[in-house]
Amino acid sequence: MFHRSERLFLRPAFPEDCGAILAGIGEESIVKNLARAPWPYTLDDAKSFAAMPQDMRLPHFLVTLPGVGVIGSAGMGEHEGEPEIGYWIARDHWGRGYATEAAGAVLKIARTLGHRRVVAGHFADNPASGKVLRKLGFVPTGRPGQRFSAGRGCAVESVEYALDLEADMDPAPFARAA
Repeated sequence: MFHRSERLFLRPAFPEDCGAILAGIGEESIVKNLARAPWPYTLDDAKSFAAMPQDMRLPHFLVTLPGVGVIGSAGMGEHEGEPEIGYWIARDHWGRGYATEAAGAVLKIARTLGHRRVVAGHFADNPASGKVLRKLGFVPTGRPGQRFSAGRGCAVESVEYALDLEADMDPAPFARAA
């Protein structure tokens, strides 16, 4: 599965991407904000990520910038039985809206796949990720949370969000078709 947004191209990871994955994510300041990535992040971790099988219901992608290459990752997983969105962007590309654009592209894919609701979360000490989620229409659930961070090796306070994908669907095309 591939997806083109305004500035980005989302595609599956290939074995030859391992070096670019490691270069992009291989900083503690990035890994500490992710639930599943270990620290230190090694070439073997990048190889494992590139080799992860795709779940067609919950796809994951490398985020590439044409002319530059791999600048991050965005995709879907599962959290407490619900589809969840996650992302990371390499430090050199922070502050340019790429996380919002990549996550927005994944949400379009989620709608196409028929998901009705998507959840997301961020560690409480990473408010920038919360800003991305709110721009995309996610709403805090109000439930206090803790998630395990493999990079930190412990549970960390988190802020949980949800997005009702049906709420922003335009019913007009369905009404016209009837």
